[in-house]
Amino acid sequence: MMTKLTTIYLVRHGETDWNVQNLLQGQTDIHLNKKGIKQSQEFAKKVKKVKFDAVFSSDLVRARRTAEIITLDRKLAIETRKVLRERFFGKYEGMPRREFYKLFTNWEKLSEKEKFRFKLSEDIESEEEAAIRLITFLREVAVGYAGMTILIVAHGGLMKALLIHLGYATAEKPVRMKNNGFILLESDGVDFFIKEVNGGEKNV
Repeated sequence: MMTKLTTIYLVRHGETDWNVQNLLQGQTDIHLNKKGIKQSQEFAKKVKKVKFDAVFSSDLVRARRTAEIITLDRKLAIETRKVLRERFFGKYEGMPRREFYKLFTNWEKLSEKEKFRFKLSEDIESEEEAAIRLITFLREVAVGYAGMTILIVAHGGLMKALLIHLGYATAEKPVRMKNNGFILLESDGVDFFIKEVNGGEKNV
């Protein structure tokens, strides 16, 4: 008997002021701005015909609010999970991204595996750690909701790390998701099949 595949829409939250200012958000709790609210309303229209069986969201307000907007006309409870939070950047949260990446000395000399595991200090999360955290949760969802369609609202850094982990991109040439961009996945709880990456920017 064939295992039923679970369909997962993994969506990035709408825009925040920190996105506009190009600051590292990490797990700092920043609200959607007006554009972010509008983006989420537009995304809700885009997936209007998709029947979601369950909805999960990061517990950070920018993701939770996005999920609320998308599911406004649906009778679905939003289940929030800390495991869906953005990659943790510790003391670097709030720093301009440009300044943060200037600290990456000898980056070019690192191997692909080393780049994926790299972190400036022990108190932050590597892309590999973030990807493993997310994919562990996605496997649980795929098994627990076999054959169903699930909406998950999370964060750009987490999604970027996932795409590297699944071999769609590399740490050297990553894909960064735009606000309200999404990854459409199918999974049997073991393997993941990327059906679509919508709103991804390559090697930016």
